[in-house]
Amino acid sequence: MALVVQKFGGSSVATIDHIRKAAEVVARSHAAGHRIVVVVSAMGDSTNRLVKLARETTSSPSTREMDMLLSSGEQVTIALMAMALRELGLESRSYLGSQVRLLTDSVFCKAHIREVETARLQAYLESGGVPVVAGFQGVDAEGEVTTFGRGGSDTTAVALAAALGADECQILTDVDGVYTTDPRVVPEARRLDRITFEEMIELASQGSRVLQIRAVKFAGKYNVPLRVLHMGGEGAGTLITFEESDVEAPVVSGIAFSRDEAEITVTGVPDRPGAAAAILKPVSDARIAVDMIVMNSPRDGCVDFSFSVGRDDFSQAHKLASAIAAELGAGEVRGNPEVAKLSIVGVGMRTHAGIATHLFETLAGEGVNVRMVSTSEIKISVLVPENVLDTAVRAVHKAFELDSLPAP
Repeated sequence: MALVVQKFGGSSVATIDHIRKAAEVVARSHAAGHRIVVVVSAMGDSTNRLVKLARETTSSPSTREMDMLLSSGEQVTIALMAMALRELGLESRSYLGSQVRLLTDSVFCKAHIREVETARLQAYLESGGVPVVAGFQGVDAEGEVTTFGRGGSDTTAVALAAALGADECQILTDVDGVYTTDPRVVPEARRLDRITFEEMIELASQGSRVLQIRAVKFAGKYNVPLRVLHMGGEGAGTLITFEESDVEAPVVSGIAFSRDEAEITVTGVPDRPGAAAAILKPVSDARIAVDMIVMNSPRDGCVDFSFSVGRDDFSQAHKLASAIAAELGAGEVRGNPEVAKLSIVGVGMRTHAGIATHLFETLAGEGVNVRMVSTSEIKISVLVPENVLDTAVRAVHKAFELDSLPAP
């Protein structure tokens, strides 16, 4: 008998019919002899609707009140799911994050889990019941409701799986696993039978939206086997686990991309210590994440300094960079919000040479100009013009033979 945490996202519980079907998936797992803990998100786009109501009420809602508001979405779903399970003959009960005692810090809207109390869930599981837990939310030491940010239900599921010592945490969603890239861009994309935590973290951080990056990091830290499955429970999905040293890993396992990028270049920056820090400090102080950074070789005592940010942060970052450029006596500040990021990821890159060369040759063959580059041990990311992104993804997918991976 395995202990399994099954998490159903918003699209999997969007309507009463969806909730009934999700309950049937849980019931089948329970009938197979497994002990099941269910974690659910708010129904469909209800979180967006609640955010809209808040914005209609005030232009600057309190973060505390936003957490009180947004946490109500999951309260609806857990009660309906428990009802649906009871209708199928299972003993089931719903639990808010505060009732399970998912203890967090006191940062509203972006809380981090500090401790998970499991006694209440353990007792209910041992009685044969199926607990249904609200995702996305917890409670701080003062009893205040907190939420984990977008995608936080994945984090709830993994945290519960870790605390309970679950055999597996299953994320049931509208896709049947993790693919080599987005099938909407590359129809030949293949579903992966398994992928490592490292690879999934890189893919998630570079634009893949299958899983929330915090949840994957949490699962890797506590060694929780994570499986992405179709919401109907069919198929084997994709298992996310640790790298197996006795298996020859593919050079590239997947391609992620993000269209929401922008680049900023400050020309004629004086070539002296502290200039780069001076440019980036006001940007980081504004909580704007900087991704890629490129600085050319000095010429005539100056350098050009380029960096990329998310497109939503472009206007503010450009304004901040322009102000500091004037203080430094630099040249003009150029901005381009029409760029995209393409990333290849694979643990096999550790042991294979020539990967970057093959990537650049492939892009050159398609007439794609690379504007920036960043690398890690198992990832290469390039910034390219947004209007050629789809062409670039398809070409790179074929060049690294991801089209021909054996079917899982």
